[in-house]
Amino acid sequence: MSTDKKKTTQTAKPASRRKTPVAGAVQERLEKIEKGGGVVVCEDGLARPPWAVSDPLLRHYYDTEWGMPVRDERGLFERLSLEAFQAGLSWVTILRKREAFRTAFSHFVPDEVAAFGEREIERLMEDAGIIRNRAKILATIQNAAATIALREEGGLAQLLWSFQPAETPQPSTMAEVPTVSAESTALSKALRKKGFQFVGPTTMYALMEATGIVDTHLLDSHRRGSSGVWPLAVKT
Repeated sequence: MSTDKKKTTQTAKPASRRKTPVAGAVQERLEKIEKGGGVVVCEDGLARPPWAVSDPLLRHYYDTEWGMPVRDERGLFERLSLEAFQAGLSWVTILRKREAFRTAFSHFVPDEVAAFGEREIERLMEDAGIIRNRAKILATIQNAAATIALREEGGLAQLLWSFQPAETPQPSTMAEVPTVSAESTALSKALRKKGFQFVGPTTMYALMEATGIVDTHLLDSHRRGSSGVWPLAVKT
């Protein structure tokens, strides 16, 4: 998952206007977001990374799903597909369309998606509820077929989790969170050899973060270590 960084234009304030405590807190939060800083303590007292602070949908996703281990074929195929559709877009755009994606792609059951033909492709291209990118739609169908073929070699979950690194990052700030790794690069190559598309190293690293294969929760986040896959890091 990636987030969009927006440039803001500052407007001069009248000299007589004083910054209220609320406005000051908001400004400080925005500065942290812009600088890719550390956690932000929200109004509920929980510490989250800047990208999971403002939008309620992103916050819920962060608090309940992001970084939790996914080991079933359908769940991993869905996330792999959504990460591919997200390329070039903000993750919140994908989350807002997630239910539409599930409906359009038969809840990401690989056997059903792999059977899509020209009629289904045209239906998807006319579906305003999803991202109507023909190349990504075709890649999703191809990836479903590749997922089925992988069953003879242990399956998609076994392949993805085989690239779990020996150690996970321990970032204190967003600037310290990697966007790619040796493992995500190797995973990308392995998937491409198996016929998968739209599985670049950066996209695969985002998938590894989202499904618990690595833990890139900031050290002070209330979610750090929550997956049970990685021990809670102790700050030194």
